[in-house]
Amino acid sequence: MNAIYLDNAATTKIDNDVLETMYKSMQEVSGNPSSTHQFGRKAKSAVETARKNIAKQFNVTAQEIVFTAGGTEADNLILKNAVLHLGVKRIITSKLEHHAVLHTCQFLEKKQNIIVNYVATDTNGVINLSHLEELLKNDTKKTLVSLMHINNEVGTILPLEKVSNLCKDNAALFHSDTVQTIGHYPLDLSKFKIDFIACSAHKFHGPKGVGFAYFRKGFGILPMIHGGDQERGARSSTENVHGILGMEKALENAYAHLTKDKLHIEYVKKHFIKKLLKINPSIAFNGSSNDFTKSTYTIVNVRFPIQNDMLLFSLDMADIAVSGGSACQSGSNKGSHVLEELQTEEQTNTTSVRFSFSKYTTLEEIDRTLHKIKELL
Repeated sequence: MNAIYLDNAATTKIDNDVLETMYKSMQEVSGNPSSTHQFGRKAKSAVETARKNIAKQFNVTAQEIVFTAGGTEADNLILKNAVLHLGVKRIITSKLEHHAVLHTCQFLEKKQNIIVNYVATDTNGVINLSHLEELLKNDTKKTLVSLMHINNEVGTILPLEKVSNLCKDNAALFHSDTVQTIGHYPLDLSKFKIDFIACSAHKFHGPKGVGFAYFRKGFGILPMIHGGDQERGARSSTENVHGILGMEKALENAYAHLTKDKLHIEYVKKHFIKKLLKINPSIAFNGSSNDFTKSTYTIVNVRFPIQNDMLLFSLDMADIAVSGGSACQSGSNKGSHVLEELQTEEQTNTTSVRFSFSKYTTLEEIDRTLHKIKELL
């Protein structure tokens, strides 16, 4: 039997036509985009065409897209620019953010003496908008709000437009880590004010090691990586041409088939939750991950009514890949900082597992997983 992969919030299988696009580019686009000869010009043209096509998906201009090595670099580039180049003296964030944001904020707090405020969240990971408004109104320092659109562990969805309006009304900049959003939800950046977003291609069936940062038009960019003038001076280093073209194709696929894929994944998730509760009605869900209006359709974070430190290992031994939190923490002795923030002391003494789905997840795989969970419980 084939192994079952239910850790798509960590990374996704690359689409076959994305692989074909990348392989073809490796054969045909061999030049360095910074070279002025015909080989370089061909590579440069391919990169800039990809930039334009990616920008169109979000209704922005190509000049607002900066290619990076992924979401973590994009978040770092944005946050450090805000402080070192755009005069930000205070960042408002939450304790539920990805470490790409949290650790960068802590670094900037320590090294640049900026103020970091944490907005309150409820037990489901929902941002307290009244507290956010209070924080924005109570300080006149130039402020950046950094809140992720979809939480990578429990899937809670941020009301982007409401947060955007609060930032606009209080003259604050707004950055959102949209790594779990892009390729799964449409995002028209012309409809409301988001100044910066981050993207990682491997979250929507593209290659690893490539992504982009969006900087709203009008912001200068101070590079973190020096040594060349690539990305219009925003990021030195030869562009990952084949990765960029793979990302372009993966994004095209994701939005071309968004409705069909979403319906399939929603059905898979509903089936999983329904059958899971039949195994044991005491099973609960972290955040609002069982609520399709408050959480993404791709993630469900399950809290089992037992403590079984070997559950992840047992599932892995049964060829079922899942996660105990974010993939970035696997191999670490630390538990999930998100669950630690959300759970009561009693709940932390149970075992939680994140299951995340993709268009490639089948009902047969879900039923096999459920059978194994029933056996282990």
